Amino acid sequence: MIQLQQNSSTLVIVIHEIYGINQHVQDFCEFISKQGMDVICPDLFETGSAFDYSQEEVAYHHFIGNIGFEEPSETIKSILSTYRPQYKQIVIIGFSVGATIAWLCSNDERVDGVIGYYGSRIRNYLEITPQCPTMLFFPEEESSFQVDEVIAMLERKHIDIQKYSGKHGFSDPYSSSFHRESANETRARIIGFLEKI
Repeated sequence: MIQLQQNSSTLVIVIHEIYGINQHVQDFCEFISKQGMDVICPDLFETGSAFDYSQEEVAYHHFIGNIGFEEPSETIKSILSTYRPQYKQIVIIGFSVGATIAWLCSNDERVDGVIGYYGSRIRNYLEITPQCPTMLFFPEEESSFQVDEVIAMLERKHIDIQKYSGKHGFSDPYSSSFHRESANETRARIIGFLEKI
């Protein structure tokens, strides 16, 4: 688990993707910490190690077969129970499967904001209506689903949804899908979101 303290009244819970807590997630946690926020990033694998990008298929099957979405959602809700009394605001930011887990927590009254990067599996949980400000970032291209169809279904929920140039993983500078302009734009939007919360 990553835990960075700034003596802030806002806690940001970062949820990693199928690779675990890799360099990208560590860097992102540092970025949020530099905005003056306290940060927690639980290791959903509880191994202390991350999968390499070359192991994408293995990482995906490990996540779907051994982790899933329900147990991590309970882990996040446990963190909410522990930390809610200490903070004025708690925001959850998730990447890919982490965005779907964040989405599953968006209707929890203890959450003050949710931001999700390319949460493709959100399409399986469209019955959820967030009870807090929610911002979702999708890439123009996704191999596993039609981005515009999912956006059309989600827009009925009055969520802030943006589509960015690039593919799944566009915010990760260590990924072959990295798209610098989209990554910078989303980080700027996150700063604005956190300032408004």
